[in-house]
Amino acid sequence: MAPPPRVRLSRVQAKEHIRRNRQSRTFLVENVIGEIWSELEEGDKYVVVDSGGGTVDLTVHQIRLPEGHLKELYKATGGPYGSLGVDYEFEKLLCKIFGEDFIEQFKIKRPAAWVDLMIAFESRKRAAAPDRTNPLNITLPFSFIDYYKKFRGHSVEHALRKSNVDFVKWSSQGMLRMSPDAMNALFKPTIDSIIEHLRDLFQKPEVSTVKFLFLVGGFAEAPLLQQAVQAAFGDKCRIIIPQDVGLTILKGAVLFGLDPAVIKVRRSPLTYGVGVLNRYVEGKHPPEKLLVKDGTRWCTDVFDKFISADQSVALGELVKRSYTPAKPSQLVIVINIYSSEHDDVSFITDPGVKKCGTLRLDLTGTSGTAVPARREIQTLMQFGDTEIKATAIDIATSKSVKVGIDFLNY
Repeated sequence: MAPPPRVRLSRVQAKEHIRRNRQSRTFLVENVIGEIWSELEEGDKYVVVDSGGGTVDLTVHQIRLPEGHLKELYKATGGPYGSLGVDYEFEKLLCKIFGEDFIEQFKIKRPAAWVDLMIAFESRKRAAAPDRTNPLNITLPFSFIDYYKKFRGHSVEHALRKSNVDFVKWSSQGMLRMSPDAMNALFKPTIDSIIEHLRDLFQKPEVSTVKFLFLVGGFAEAPLLQQAVQAAFGDKCRIIIPQDVGLTILKGAVLFGLDPAVIKVRRSPLTYGVGVLNRYVEGKHPPEKLLVKDGTRWCTDVFDKFISADQSVALGELVKRSYTPAKPSQLVIVINIYSSEHDDVSFITDPGVKKCGTLRLDLTGTSGTAVPARREIQTLMQFGDTEIKATAIDIATSKSVKVGIDFLNY
């Protein structure tokens, strides 16, 4: 039998459907995509919480209609609060029961068995839920039981009885039997960190009137995380958990690849600039930065700022700078690029300033028969996209200069 045809809701029908279903503020977006679209208005804001295995990444966007373009309102943020934190808590629990020295040796001597144990834990971890009442059984590999007896001289069951961990029992089927509360406790540190980070984000003025929070990524499948986010922020915005939540980021990446210009304005996560020489000003510049060259007093290590941290940067926004080779015959100019989390940077030697890349200007293709006494290379750097791009022109010859910009080796 053919499946029933999918019913499309008009905007009026969708709004009425929403009104009738306000009791449940958390729902699957794929089932009600018409409902959400019908609510979107010019200027609406939303947060995306991408919770994966290693990290949680947060972004805040504002919608621009009718084109549906997006503006990033706050620089992307996050932290190491992924589902691996739950695995780490389970490992700490094993160390408490069987001893840290044994666990470390077991990981070295029986690496395949350790992987099997963590795979077994992963499958049970997915079964953790706020309303679960049945215990969760985690199979211990035979090599774990055997190696422990050789290492300690007594059984795994004996270790469990002697430990102070009351919420983990030994099953005669060769399993660790954990109470639901014990499993939930493994999630708590990681989930608490996510909630705290979100609370800090919601304190920002740009995020105060967010309409939706989209919870996506592999860790977003965890009912415990879903409940915690709903409890903490359900009164501030609507919590949206898509179907196929683990694939949502992949789908978004594909859609972004089809239309990279959908995000028109981004926030710079860092302050970027280069180190330059400026004329030394007595009383303004520190004495240790003074450099006298050919009778001219220069201030060294001055931070020439391109973009400030948290600055709004439009797609394709250009920063123009001119550079002069030390000698007219110089064929390559290499300029170090620096970054900082702060925007009040004066010198590249300030605390927190790091070298993050290089800008390389290849002048070999611009030299002609007559080399001018002073060469000026005008460089244009384009910000606001997913990567920084650069082009350059030799002003004297009007020829393009080959530019290389490298952020990967720093």
